[in-house]
Amino acid sequence: METIHLAQKTDFLATHIPLPSSKSESNRVLIIDALTDGENKLSNLAEARDTQTMISLLKKNPPVYDVLDAGTTMRFLTAYAAITNQNKVMTGTARMCERPIGILVDALRTVGADIHYLGVEGYPPLAIHGLTEQKSDTVKIRGDVSSQYISAMLMIAPLLPRGLEIELEGKVGSRSYLEMTLDSMAQFGIKYTWNDNKIAVPPQAYQPTTFAVESDWSGAGYWFSLLACADSGELFLSGLKENSLQGDAAVVEIMGQLGVKSTFQDGGVLLQKQPVTGLTTWDFTHCPDLAQTIAVTCAILGQNATFTGLESLKIKETDRIYALQKELAKFNADLKEIEPEVYQVIPSVTMPAEVKIYTYDDHRMAMAFMPLITKTRITIEDPSVVNKSYPSFWKHCQLAGISIVSQS
Repeated sequence: METIHLAQKTDFLATHIPLPSSKSESNRVLIIDALTDGENKLSNLAEARDTQTMISLLKKNPPVYDVLDAGTTMRFLTAYAAITNQNKVMTGTARMCERPIGILVDALRTVGADIHYLGVEGYPPLAIHGLTEQKSDTVKIRGDVSSQYISAMLMIAPLLPRGLEIELEGKVGSRSYLEMTLDSMAQFGIKYTWNDNKIAVPPQAYQPTTFAVESDWSGAGYWFSLLACADSGELFLSGLKENSLQGDAAVVEIMGQLGVKSTFQDGGVLLQKQPVTGLTTWDFTHCPDLAQTIAVTCAILGQNATFTGLESLKIKETDRIYALQKELAKFNADLKEIEPEVYQVIPSVTMPAEVKIYTYDDHRMAMAFMPLITKTRITIEDPSVVNKSYPSFWKHCQLAGISIVSQS
């Protein structure tokens, strides 16, 4: 297995980091673009493997949609294939076929899609046989599992002959991602209402437009973390908007308590060191992709923070709770469940001379642990996992003056 070795570095000169585009925004507008027959002018699409997989599958339109390990691509294309009345097989990597999709399939079946599983009930692979007649204009979907199921249904809703009303059951997680989906739809002319737990989308047509994708706040989080853990430094992250719809923009508020001052300027945001005031608790319900980054940061900085809203982490690219616990233990830290679904970071007290991080086929594990270089030397196993969301990550680390040595 390929590994890279990163030398310890505690100080960072002013560096401009050209952040990648948001794959969340990219994947949404690609589906909307396909539903408007590609008449839009899209720019700044993400270089992430998930997005490039989406682009390739939509362009080639093969009988089998192999999404590899891209969960968003799996869910969005499942709904897309149904509403466009196609016969498709949906599949992916072994891990992708362990990630549940039953909630989305049930919702699609309710409105009239013909879908059956090719293996284990509730999981890919599955076969889609189109949607020839709308059987219902209302569906109920749990709001606490994955917002991607709901977003997939929302994007096809305008094309249903009777439109669609979605009733969200229980706690709604990742609300900001639903707002991103609806805002993206609105920029393509779609009208909707959201009252209490019901979102209603009447039948209507998407309108062609011009759309530029914002830079990725999830990717920004790793640089906030690096500066928080460093002794000194300054970083400029390009392409970020102050009033972003990405839930991970919450990193500004979180890292403000962990020693990073954010100043929005033309073209991005300037990060500067400031005193740590302390993070005691955070609810990640609406920004779960930041959890690994913040957990590692707190473990390094000695913050006994308490986290909630981590329920979805167990069904991501890996079981991220388990993965965090195993890797934090390597530098004498922990993420301890102190009561059901409530976790506390137990910070590191002593730091080894070197730490080897296993990535569990999860891009965020590789990037979240990078800031450990401020305290010790680290080795990252299978560093190419970053290609899923941030292919240029290691090049950007070198831009920041981090010494990286590869070994096959």
